[in-house]
Amino acid sequence: MALPPEKASELKQIIRQQLTRMDVHGRIREVLAETIREELAPEHQQLSVEDLMKALRRRGIIDDVMKELTFVNNIDPTRRYLYLQVLGGKAFLEHLQEPQPLPGQICSTFTLCLHFRNQRFRSKPVPCACEPDFLDGFLLEVHKDSLGDGSKMVDATTMLSICDPVHMVLIKTDTFGETTLVASHFLEWRSVLCAENSLTNVAVELLGVGTESKVSVGVLNIKLEMYPRLNKTLSEEIVNTQLALEHQKTAEKERLFLVYAKQWWREYLQIRPSHNTRLVKIFAQDENGINRPVCSYIRPLRAGRLLDTPRQAARFVNVLGYERAPVIGGGGGKQEQWCTLLAFLCRNKGDCEDHANLLCSLLLGYGLEAFVCVGTKAKGVPHTWVMTCGTDGTITFWESLTGHRYIHNPINPDDPPLVEQPKPTYPYRTVGCVFNHQKFLGNCQPSDAVEVCVFDLHDESKWKPMSGEAIKSVCSPGATTSLPPFPPLCTSTIDAATTSNEIELQLRILVSEHRKDLGLTTVWDDQLSYLLSPALAAYELERTTSISAGNEEFQDAIRRAVPDGHTFKGFPIHFVYRNARRAFATCLRSPFCEEIICCRGDQVRLAVRVRMFTYPESACAVWIMFACKYRSVL
Repeated sequence: MALPPEKASELKQIIRQQLTRMDVHGRIREVLAETIREELAPEHQQLSVEDLMKALRRRGIIDDVMKELTFVNNIDPTRRYLYLQVLGGKAFLEHLQEPQPLPGQICSTFTLCLHFRNQRFRSKPVPCACEPDFLDGFLLEVHKDSLGDGSKMVDATTMLSICDPVHMVLIKTDTFGETTLVASHFLEWRSVLCAENSLTNVAVELLGVGTESKVSVGVLNIKLEMYPRLNKTLSEEIVNTQLALEHQKTAEKERLFLVYAKQWWREYLQIRPSHNTRLVKIFAQDENGINRPVCSYIRPLRAGRLLDTPRQAARFVNVLGYERAPVIGGGGGKQEQWCTLLAFLCRNKGDCEDHANLLCSLLLGYGLEAFVCVGTKAKGVPHTWVMTCGTDGTITFWESLTGHRYIHNPINPDDPPLVEQPKPTYPYRTVGCVFNHQKFLGNCQPSDAVEVCVFDLHDESKWKPMSGEAIKSVCSPGATTSLPPFPPLCTSTIDAATTSNEIELQLRILVSEHRKDLGLTTVWDDQLSYLLSPALAAYELERTTSISAGNEEFQDAIRRAVPDGHTFKGFPIHFVYRNARRAFATCLRSPFCEEIICCRGDQVRLAVRVRMFTYPESACAVWIMFACKYRSVL
């Protein structure tokens, strides 16, 4: 695409700015003087261009320039960009005693994840240290959301009205691949609009999460720069006034919603005093300890081409890891922490509320009427799950932690004893409220037991609704500046075939070593291993669609592969992580699997097959099957 002359000159200007910023001319002069002094013998009075290029290349100047020009080539001169550079960290005191990692040694790492206006970025992992060596740059495009404005060059005044923060999430990955959420920070970037040369440096203090949300975990040195540079910067007073005004408006909207929520709760308790014990959750704390309306954790989320069906979306949510929010100290209490979507996705694991919120958002994106249900499971354990209401009145429960679906048929307590009642298959006991991004309804039926609940959400004698306008005032996109924007899903970065092969090879070594310790030899049957593949594919298909297929062909192939007088045994198992040693240890705890791995007999042949299925956000389902065949000796 040919650029118009004014844009071409603008691009040249950006390149000139970059070269000036790097002081390329000064560095070339230094190299030229040094080369003449050191390398030019008295008998050679001429220095060729090749000699100078060699000297520049040797000192890394050409590489530096090419890197900068590659960066400039990513800039579309018809757009405005914010270039965010992370130039190291300091005061990560928890890692004060961390030894310097040796070359090639596996160590714990920090990774910084960013989201800004539908763009996602991830830094290179750096070893955990008191002063982590972050050195990364991210080119964030600033543009208007409305169609047709994307190609206009936005000025400083227009950008001042863009209140989306840069959401930064810091993740720690330990030597076993386990992730921990370290910090979640919303960076206010608009200070760069009043900075000289459209460039500013900021020290960002990161606070911890959950019970440590008031404790500093470290400081990041960040440089913000606008590209192309602003022709006219704003005064600091204008920027500060705008930020104060936004904060004031948000605080007022949140205050009014709180007043309304208190009034709604009083009315709800007046219906029946026992409502006081029901799980009606209007607010929930996020990872930073901030109370937010539960409706703000939901938003219709479209997965693009990454997920094709609602059931595939349920499978994706199910393979994201489950972990209860950590509690410091004993007592067995449950720490409340509903994560923002970016924190949940970057960490790749979360509590049942995080899973339910994501699944509900995805189902809404597929055009279903979906709600998150807050209630209890057996023994009164608090739990959340998802519910969809069909146009024919069918109520379906979706368990976000397993991917299971259940049809709800309520029991009528007024029926005569002889009338056969449906037997619930779901694990849920009570339900206190249901909500999505637009609605919040408290259960005001005589009993909150799920099995007798009627989910006619339009009947106000059964479900007390909150005002849709009140919810919209604080939960609709852009309603308040305190609402974290929803990030898009990212495609998987895992090569399924390569990783499957690697895990399979590691498992073969682990099995051989284990059998050697028992004084057994190991002979692998590659053909039998290959024949296990269709079974693993069928298992994943069944988990995703509830449809079983291909079993006849698999059984026929195994019968042909196992000679008469021989016995075949197989053991499939499923994981959502990629650690072969951890998977092997888990397999050995199963008596059936141990029997196969430690098989003794005549003509014993072993087989193992690994098949990984990848999902967005690098989530994965790993299926492993161990098998053996041996001659039966009576």
